Amino acid sequence: MKLHSANNYNYKYSNRGMGLEADINASNEYYLNNDKAVIYKKPTPITINKVNYHSRSDALITEAHFNTPSTTDYNGVYKGRYIDFEAKETKNKTSFPLNNIHAHQIEHIRKITKLGGIGFIIVRFTTLDETYYLSSDKLLSFIDNKTRKSIPLDYFREKGHLIKHKLRPLVDYLEYVDKYIKEG
Repeated sequence: MKLHSANNYNYKYSNRGMGLEADINASNEYYLNNDKAVIYKKPTPITINKVNYHSRSDALITEAHFNTPSTTDYNGVYKGRYIDFEAKETKNKTSFPLNNIHAHQIEHIRKITKLGGIGFIIVRFTTLDETYYLSSDKLLSFIDNKTRKSIPLDYFREKGHLIKHKLRPLVDYLEYVDKYIKEG
């Protein structure tokens, strides 16, 4: 288990019971509360077909279906730039399966980038307790030249950025967005 120290306290980060999405949501709340960025989780577009109304405050959706394929998980604004990204977790120790990202999501990231927005993915290798930021140009380059059905962990280590665990924000991906903007 890894222990990280901050402000003379020890924080245990491995197996802390929060998934990547919860960590990113907490990070986005931190960014919002500190006037750094406005980034939100996009709701999944669904149509509700059946609801059981036990009472007005106790309605239960019993049947629904997806309207259209959703794009990516998150979008917002940072330093006047549009940001759009997907967050994924994998238990795989050696690679990230590309079938975890749908073709329409990849095309969405491609369009965002083409129009001047900042697109990327955040992938957490849960078994290894490693989280990576991979910019759209590195992601699309791999996909466009792919000879495999998964992105090797070594590719994330070489072309991406390891997001170190922090107390606030938990997943500081904006640190790597800043690097992308400077390089761009």
